[in-house]
Parts: sequence; structure tokens; C-alpha cells
Amino acid sequence: MPIADCRLSMAKAPKGRPNLAQGNALGQARNEIDVRALKGARQLKAMPQSLTKLHIHLIFSTKLREPLLLRPFRERVHAYLATVLNNLDSPAQKIGGMSDHVHILFRMSKNHALAKVVETVKTSSSKWIKTQDPALRAFHWQNGYGGFSVSPLQVEAAVQYIDHQEEHHRAVSFQDEYRKFLQTYGVEYDERYVWD
Repeated sequence: MPIADCRLSMAKAPKGRPNLAQGNALGQARNEIDVRALKGARQLKAMPQSLTKLHIHLIFSTKLREPLLLRPFRERVHAYLATVLNNLDSPAQKIGGMSDHVHILFRMSKNHALAKVVETVKTSSSKWIKTQDPALRAFHWQNGYGGFSVSPLQVEAAVQYIDHQEEHHRAVSFQDEYRKFLQTYGVEYDERYVWD
């Protein structure tokens, strides 16, 4: 059958089923619609930037909760932690704690994952602490950490909480405090793997 006859017989397909010519016409119409929609979308302005405001209350201890962060050295450690966070575009809002642990309230960068921020903060500060005194050459932070989101409406309360660590820990151990945070935030945990 000649090619022209094939085209003619395909154009006479039974009613209810689109023939090849109709299918091509529909496809072409869809493509034209898609092109028009794409051109219209290009005219819409894309969002110029990603905006976030994420506050994190970060808590971690020294390895085995050894009381190595004594005053006035503790304030120097806190200042160093703030510098590392600022370099990660995650400015510290408040840093405090006791000789065996730290509390850090900071605004999380939109460009970094929490795990990466914590890893950098702990690794960098641990290396620095080891250089500050021969007695600290074996210094380590605990392996884990607690990171808890803070509503913008609760930032001031978190600042006050961190400010009053010494008063708070006259009655409560770090471990009890940490358990309370986990319970308050509904974090499931296995006691066997929380401490090191």
C-alpha cells in the first residue's frame, strides 16, 4: 500500500478512538500550551532568597561529665564556641553551662545541617581546648548532643534559663536536667546509649 493511502486509511479511524493524525494534533496543542505556560512562568519573579529564623538550644557535656570547664577558663571556652558559630553563619545568642556541660542558644544558618554545625563546633573547640593547658591534652566532648528547637516567643526564656545555670544546678544534676529536656520535647531515648 502506498504511503499516501496509509495516511488516508489512518485518518478514517472508527469514531470514539482518536486516530494518529488527531493524536499528533493533540500532542502539538499540549506542547503549545506547555510553551505558553512556561513563558508565563518565566515572567513571574522567582523568590529572590530563602529566609529562615531557626533557634536551637544545643546541649552537650564533657566526656564522662568530667568537671574540666572551671572558671575563668569556662568563659574563654564559651567565647571560642561563639566564634566558631559566628564563622558558620549561626550566631550564638547565649552560651552558658557548668564545669561539665554547655548550653548554647544560637540562630541556625539556612546553609548548614545541625549535625554539621555541631560536629564543627565540637571538633574545633576540642582541638583548641587541648592546646590551652597540659592538663587538658586528653580533653573530649561527649559523643552525642541534644538539639532542641526554640520558638521565637521563647528565646528570652531560653536566655534566662542558660543565664541561671549555676542556680539551677544547685538542686539538679546535668543528667536529670538532660532527661527533663528529652521528656519535655518527647524525644525517645535508650538510657544505655545517652551517656559516655
